[in-house]
Amino acid sequence: MPFGEVVCGAPGSGKSTYCYGKYQLFTALNRPVAVVNLDPANDNIPYPCAVDISSLITLENVMETHGLGPNGGMLYCMEYLEANFDWLEERLKELGSDIYVLFDLPGQVELSTNHDSIKHIMDKLTKSGYRLAAVHLCDAHYITDASKYISVLLLSLRAMLHLELPHINVLSKVDLLSQYGELEFNLDFYTEVQDLSYLENSLNASLPPKYAALNMAMISLVEDYSLVGFETLAVEDKNSMMHLMHAIDRANGYVFVPPPDAPAPPGTIDESGAPPSRRPNMMGLFSTAAGPLRDPGSDVRDIQERWVDYKDIYDAHERKEWRKEGEMLRDAAARNSASKIRERKPKM
Repeated sequence: MPFGEVVCGAPGSGKSTYCYGKYQLFTALNRPVAVVNLDPANDNIPYPCAVDISSLITLENVMETHGLGPNGGMLYCMEYLEANFDWLEERLKELGSDIYVLFDLPGQVELSTNHDSIKHIMDKLTKSGYRLAAVHLCDAHYITDASKYISVLLLSLRAMLHLELPHINVLSKVDLLSQYGELEFNLDFYTEVQDLSYLENSLNASLPPKYAALNMAMISLVEDYSLVGFETLAVEDKNSMMHLMHAIDRANGYVFVPPPDAPAPPGTIDESGAPPSRRPNMMGLFSTAAGPLRDPGSDVRDIQERWVDYKDIYDAHERKEWRKEGEMLRDAAARNSASKIRERKPKM
């Protein structure tokens, strides 16, 4: 049964960068992965692309042939892909049934909130056996403004209701939050979508008084559904990527068990000979998938400390550790080189 995720979000939210980062992470973990580009306007793909929609249709050709603008042309491309779903299905079958597939969607938000083509394509994939989760990326700088934050909440809620897939909302680029000044509330207020009535004063201060009732109506709408919450992402941070990976795996029910003869990632500690009390339980798959997340990046208070409150201190510490690691690797390489030179010298 193939698993995968549908990566959606507004332009500039970091979808392609996230797909490339996850491709690199899965490759390091020896997890089979393939990235499918479904954006016919994306001509600068950073990741190795297993399936590219541009071999079927491109936005530029559609605009020239039918005289459409960028948005209308994108809708046409998605409808064309839906009508030629067998093209996509055949190429996905060539990837095999054990591959984890990342579907990189276009940035037009209406495709995941209003238009039906993407929804129909994902429904067909689900019926063909795919277990999919939607990963909705939102730029973290939106939480620095109350009105932008409410708009992101409404957008995320609409995408959840439209796509009807297990859904993970993500505040991307959280490592850049410190550049936008201090937050009005702690980070957990925004990730856990706590009592939004605290935003009333900020909303009323930034908008004319006639919109006060509308502000409270939008807040009540989000709170009544009580569906939206956010994970955080700093794509260059391993702990952040690992935590998000575990959250998505839990959402779509994926548990990765490497084959017995698979090589372990570098730095893996072999505890097969450890006493039973310390030996990891390799058969506890359900508890692994359904249990609470206890990753280094799972506590939002730690994330705020790392990326918002004390980012400069943590960055300086990381650079210091990287220098130490580099010196250790350099010394080890020098010792290996010296030992090889000694071995080549003829014995007297």
